[in-house]
Amino acid sequence: MSGWPLHFLLLFLLQTVEFPVNTPVGTDTATDAASIAQDTVSVLTILPAAENQVRATGLCGTVLSEPIRVLVLDGKGSPVEGIPVVFRITSRPDQSEGDRLAEEHILTDSTGLAGTLLTLGSRPGIYQVTGRIREGFPDNEVLFQARASSRNWIFMLIIGLLGGLGLFLFGMHSMSEGLKQSAGERMRGILEQVTRNRIVGAGIGTLVTTIIQSSSATSVMLVSFVNARLLQFRQTIPVLLGAALGTTITAQIIAFRITEYSLLLVAAGFFIQSFSRKEHFRAVGYSLFGFGILFFGMKIMSDAMAPLREWTPFIELLLKLENPALGILAGALFTALIQSSSAFIGIMIVLASQGLLSLDASIPLLLGSNLGTTVTALLSGLKSSLEAKKVAVAFLVIKIFSVVIFAGWTSRLGNLVVQFTPEASLQRLIANSHTIINTILLLAVLPITPLVVKLVDYLVGKPSFGKKPALQTQYLDESMISTPSIALNLAKQEIIRMGMIVSDMFGGILKPFVDKDLSQLDRVYAQEEKVNYLRDAIKEYLLRINRETTKTSRINESFLMLYTLNEFEKIADIISGNLAIRAEKWSAREFRFSESGTKELAVYHGKIGRQIRRVLEVFDETNLQKAALIKQKHKEYRVLSRELEKQHYARITEGIQESVESSTTHLEILALLATIDSHATNIARIALEWNQKAT
Repeated sequence: MSGWPLHFLLLFLLQTVEFPVNTPVGTDTATDAASIAQDTVSVLTILPAAENQVRATGLCGTVLSEPIRVLVLDGKGSPVEGIPVVFRITSRPDQSEGDRLAEEHILTDSTGLAGTLLTLGSRPGIYQVTGRIREGFPDNEVLFQARASSRNWIFMLIIGLLGGLGLFLFGMHSMSEGLKQSAGERMRGILEQVTRNRIVGAGIGTLVTTIIQSSSATSVMLVSFVNARLLQFRQTIPVLLGAALGTTITAQIIAFRITEYSLLLVAAGFFIQSFSRKEHFRAVGYSLFGFGILFFGMKIMSDAMAPLREWTPFIELLLKLENPALGILAGALFTALIQSSSAFIGIMIVLASQGLLSLDASIPLLLGSNLGTTVTALLSGLKSSLEAKKVAVAFLVIKIFSVVIFAGWTSRLGNLVVQFTPEASLQRLIANSHTIINTILLLAVLPITPLVVKLVDYLVGKPSFGKKPALQTQYLDESMISTPSIALNLAKQEIIRMGMIVSDMFGGILKPFVDKDLSQLDRVYAQEEKVNYLRDAIKEYLLRINRETTKTSRINESFLMLYTLNEFEKIADIISGNLAIRAEKWSAREFRFSESGTKELAVYHGKIGRQIRRVLEVFDETNLQKAALIKQKHKEYRVLSRELEKQHYARITEGIQESVESSTTHLEILALLATIDSHATNIARIALEWNQKAT
């Protein structure tokens, strides 16, 4: 009977304490003693047993791998044994079932610890558990959180990452296309205007990369232009440095926290694109649409990555990336895999926004991303000329310089960035680090570009002067068709090349008539084969460009090129067909032209040859003054042709034997030369008409 009063006192004490669950702790002697002991302690503090237990993760319907444990200390910081601790689930996802604690009332052991196991419920989300001791102490409660993931969470995370990355890349492509459409005509030929001035070259590289949002794309363009002999390799080094700086602007844009407004941007861009009548505004709308899709993709990736915040293996992996060597390797591999440094930096910023990535780990990843972005250029250079391969190698060498410069002091660089922008968010610090790295790279390498050229020449070697295949295009590049403004310029260069071949054919066609040397005809027939090959290749290329673009001005320009191509082909057909066949027949006969007749044919042939060369200048430079001159000369040459016929008839009347014998061939040559002049003049005429329609 003596135990009853003590038991009654214990119940009274417990009822005065506002525990979350009104369940008796126990009735045994040890519990009674613990309660009395608690009363005698002036100050008690309850703490998590370990900081990493405040947040835990697990799968729905399973028991957490580690118990939820608390530590109870007295005022001197010593553990206290026998203190009652009440655990309770205070929050759970909606409609969750099955969540429970193994025990809710626990006494601390000799080390001051008390713990229980949590079984997560049926719904994914956050479960909150509190551990409490008696009221009246300053710190009498500890809050624990456990995130429950669905059993297929890894699969869903991968889907979220890939889907978000797909939207991110699509948004970047759309934004780039919109910018290129709105500024495409200004971009036209901009890379061809690179001069020996390194600063201008770097500025052009920065501008172009800012517009197309990809240093990889800029490097691929440079490979194509060098392969097409529009640029020299040495001119591309400053442009590549500028491209590295230009791509950092994309990272600065991504660092803005506007993901909540991404769908607003998508809607605004869609309506501007759909309802604007002006093509420029439609391009701006398409760019804005892509901008919104880009940030919406980032939001999806961010939401998908949320479970990783409590996944210990992933956190440990990210901590290892603070090792510069591992971080650089990881950044290079991942960027090479997705072939977009901007996309990789976007993923880094998403990780940083979730608290998963530190600045110290970000800088090695940025350096690795610089290396990985060269893969696209290296792949494009595989089937290119040796000079074009040098562009890709130079891009790699420049990026290696950035690793050499910064790899040894990534932590100090992080501290420097923080000092420059102390109030910036982590996302902005990552973008700023990217900008600083590439700015210092540009300033360090730009003064020594001649040395870079020599180094790349040494690494790649000199070209071997083997025989090139006779039938091949020199300027057309399939990878540029998706950028019609540049592709049209390449097609134009190929037509000029074809026109020069036609001009060379014309220059040699009179020799078989005058000297009766048929060896020149072998060259004419070989050149005709080239012209036919180029005609088919250029025509197919232009038609593919037309299928790629909807811009009226570009479609009209491609038709102008097709018209010019057709006229050059007709001139080549007259030379290799009509004139060459007559030359063969003429050489088989004993007849010759009179001395006066020979001079007249040579003069008229020379004038028509200059007319063809003028046409090439008109087409190349869009020289409308020269086009008007060609039309004027055409009228003069028609009059001259009739005058030369009269002079020939006069010689026949005088009874000059050579003129009588060569009359048919002589008049046929004059007529065919006049026809060639008409075809050449047609090119100038259509250029003038097209310009009038455009204005």
